[in-house]
Amino acid sequence: MNVRRWQVVVAAGLLALGACSSAEEEPPAPSPTPTPTPDPTTVEPTPEQTPEPTWPLTGMPADDAAEHPAVAVKVENTVMARPQTGLEYADIVWEEMVEGGITRFNAVYHSQQPEVVGPIRSLRPMDVGISLPLGGPQVISGGQQLFLGEARAAGLQLISDDAGHPGFFRESSRRAPHNLYGTLSQFLEQAEADAPPPEQFAFAEDVEDASAPSDGEPAGELRLSFPSTSPGWTWDEDSERWLRDEAGVASMSAAGEHLGTENVVIIRVQIVASAGRDQAGNAVPETVMTGEGAALVASAGHTVEATWRKDSIEEPLVIEDADGEEILLAPGTTWVELLPADRGGLTVNP
Repeated sequence: MNVRRWQVVVAAGLLALGACSSAEEEPPAPSPTPTPTPDPTTVEPTPEQTPEPTWPLTGMPADDAAEHPAVAVKVENTVMARPQTGLEYADIVWEEMVEGGITRFNAVYHSQQPEVVGPIRSLRPMDVGISLPLGGPQVISGGQQLFLGEARAAGLQLISDDAGHPGFFRESSRRAPHNLYGTLSQFLEQAEADAPPPEQFAFAEDVEDASAPSDGEPAGELRLSFPSTSPGWTWDEDSERWLRDEAGVASMSAAGEHLGTENVVIIRVQIVASAGRDQAGNAVPETVMTGEGAALVASAGHTVEATWRKDSIEEPLVIEDADGEEILLAPGTTWVELLPADRGGLTVNP
């Protein structure tokens, strides 16, 4: 092959090779379209809801809840003692059975401060379990040394007329021992505690959310019987309160106000003979303040069955429903009836 022909063949081969290479090349990929970066969005944190302040013993709104302790006062409940002074201002009133099957009150003051309270009477062994969880003092006329010693040993501060503490005075219009009264502000000044009491019950935010109207049955009247007294409670639509009576006679305060409350808590308790003796030599009855038992809670014209328990005298009463959920009371005051399980009666009327 001459040189010229070889050059032609090589040139033709190179052209063919170039054509094949061009056919196999992929077209250039399109340039990606830039995705705009979104502006960062500032997420505002959800502010935490600060619960509105409430009074610890009533669940009622408190614009400026006082930081002072609660003061418990023993108040007589006999015909000679009625009408009592200051009961209408108590946050909680406990009714307990004493000698002879009659009852006395242990009235607890915190959100309202009446000037005068009374008639004031003596300590009983169950008062320790009532007042110790509050953290404040117990005001009494006096008491048996046995009961006084037990109370002090448990850590309960006692403000006593017999001990010469200030704040007590005798009312000349009544006969002793039914005429001992006290000035609450003076009792408060003597309190060793300086903190408000812890909550003693659980409260709903609104009446409609309380356990009795939410889960209970309508009721118009509660009739109780202790061995020697028969208090009752009637639901009053106008005042939206349970109004108290003694054997059908309206219970009035010395100021002429019908005694009433938003909640009535009835707990069945055991009564035992204490080591103390009354003037006739009989054993002073003692309400057992620890343990558990049946209960009935009345709020807003309804009642709901419950159970109560109290693990120690230092702890508050716990009231629960059948599922073990804590019962919610209506915001307001509460009367607790310590009804004897073996000798007390209860009737709920529509």
